Amino acid sequence: MTAQGHPIALDDLLLRVGKLNYAWTNTESLLIHLLAGLCGTDKETATVIFLTLNTSRARLDLVERLAKMDRRGRDEHVRILEVTAKIKKLGGLRNRFNHCIYAFDPDGGNPRTILMRIADRKHDIRMGQTNEIDETVLSDIESAIGTLSQINRDIWEMVQDFHYPT
Repeated sequence: MTAQGHPIALDDLLLRVGKLNYAWTNTESLLIHLLAGLCGTDKETATVIFLTLNTSRARLDLVERLAKMDRRGRDEHVRILEVTAKIKKLGGLRNRFNHCIYAFDPDGGNPRTILMRIADRKHDIRMGQTNEIDETVLSDIESAIGTLSQINRDIWEMVQDFHYPT
């Protein structure tokens, strides 16, 4: 429910998830510039590397590994690892809303997400974890969008500071 006691509108949730996905994709694409700079190559080659890796996690892992190489200065190393850690932290929230089914309450309650994952336990499995959407969840999404926007600016600043290809 909203602060006014009204149910969360599914359209409002979907609009925010769409904005989250846009912000994520836009920010993740900036890893191309980090790859180009860290690999000492041009943006076109870095784009091929980026697109060859199938997951955000693989792209972030590669950027981190390249940043950890001995040839990196301390400032470069630290700043890149800080930004990749922030992106990874937001990955869980993004994945939660990209790997679920959205359900709405026909009686007018808040929408829910149903997780599309099987959790293997020692003696059983669990699936279909349901989470109700409330004001806190919407606030978390808005916060993530703002954080991604800041990460975007941080990456562009590093691209300039370290003279990476643009």
